[in-house]
Amino acid sequence: MSSSIVVSIQQLPHGEGLALPAYQSAHAAGLDLLAAVADSAPMILAPGCHALIPTGLTIALPEGFEAQVRPRSGLAAKHGVTVLNAPGTIDADYRGEIGVLLINHGAEPFPIRRGERVAQLVIAPVARAQLVAVAALPSTDRGDGGFGSTGR
Repeated sequence: MSSSIVVSIQQLPHGEGLALPAYQSAHAAGLDLLAAVADSAPMILAPGCHALIPTGLTIALPEGFEAQVRPRSGLAAKHGVTVLNAPGTIDADYRGEIGVLLINHGAEPFPIRRGERVAQLVIAPVARAQLVAVAALPSTDRGDGGFGSTGR
């Protein structure tokens, strides 16, 4: 069962006319973010290059929550385009524009047109840790086994 929270959202002038982020199915975890680039000037993301894509949106998250900017699987599967810093984190006290840092791992230039769905926004609760310095940590069966050490 999921719960609902209220998130205030503001469209910036260059985002006016675009739909607000929306869930695309009844059980979707992410809201789709749209590119707020000029109609007359789509961005062309060349292979191997990255760019910050404007969304024309700012949000005010409640204390104790974050928003994660995540890739859209269709863009990655079809075009090799994904979010470079996935997931990007938006803190509850950030009030600037949401930007999507995309990278093109594909072989062809990828045009980003106004209103194109470029990423997902997932709202999630945050637990804040209280770090306690200790002389030693309790042992586990895994110990200090790192990358690739489980399941052997």
